[in-house]
Amino acid sequence: MRPIVIGIAGGSASGKTSVARKVMEAFADTNSVTIIRQDDYYKDQTHLPMEERVKTNYDHPFAFDTDYLLEQIGELLQGHTIEKPIYDFVNHTRSRETEIVKPCDVLILEGLFVLENEHLRDLLDIKLFVDTDADIRFIRRVKRDVEDRGRTLDSVINQYMKTVRDMHSLFIEPSKRYADIIIPEGGKNSVAIDLLTTKISSIITRNML
Repeated sequence: MRPIVIGIAGGSASGKTSVARKVMEAFADTNSVTIIRQDDYYKDQTHLPMEERVKTNYDHPFAFDTDYLLEQIGELLQGHTIEKPIYDFVNHTRSRETEIVKPCDVLILEGLFVLENEHLRDLLDIKLFVDTDADIRFIRRVKRDVEDRGRTLDSVINQYMKTVRDMHSLFIEPSKRYADIIIPEGGKNSVAIDLLTTKISSIITRNML
């Protein structure tokens, strides 16, 4: 039976990954749920010098290799194992390392533009949008980019003012209208997480029959 595909979209640092991880943790003993992060499909920039890589607008849909993402999701849906790319946020390009991903019962696709892209939407059985206030998202983004991605505070602020805020308004916020469920505050919304895990449990049970 074809895997169920759940899409989780939302603004930068809205809590998409937290939602996906909490769902994954609920099924840790089953190996039935797999997460694919759209961030790992940023375009390879190894051919560019660092000074050019940092100029890329990473908050625009064109920054992603969506065709490759669609191809690999298609392989998983057909029951094939894939070799998924891993993105290196420190060096602003695709890592030489990859990750082997096997077929599963439930595939969670999370990322900024999961609901913005029509071809991705067409693959989704359940569409979620994590809706978090802009000030909270900004604070989370600063903390994440400085601590985990080796960015300076000034660079994070400049990027937010130049691209992140406008791209959110232009592409991400409008995609909310495609969501089946809107989850305020991301992973902290235990009620939404419980409802989602209950739904996934019923799907896994049904597929086993």
